[in-house]
Amino acid sequence: MTDNETERRSAAARLFDVRRVIGGLFVVYGAILTLRGLFDSTADLSKAEGLRINLWAGLAMLVFGLLFLAWQWLRPAEAPKADSE
Repeated sequence: MTDNETERRSAAARLFDVRRVIGGLFVVYGAILTLRGLFDSTADLSKAEGLRINLWAGLAMLVFGLLFLAWQWLRPAEAPKADSE
């Protein structure tokens, strides 16, 4: 296998890494929920017995998503090794 082909396979493996998709979705939904929680109405707060559940759930989702993205950045996916048969 040539170096160019190895680089192409490795780039494709990193592009379709599921950690990027999961982390990205959690970050987007976490940001939306966090913003939503910052501007909760009094009716929303009374439904949750005074707890800003949207804010806390959004922050948890942000942290979870950022951990996935950090994991993907620190341990990038490698292309599977080709058997030399």
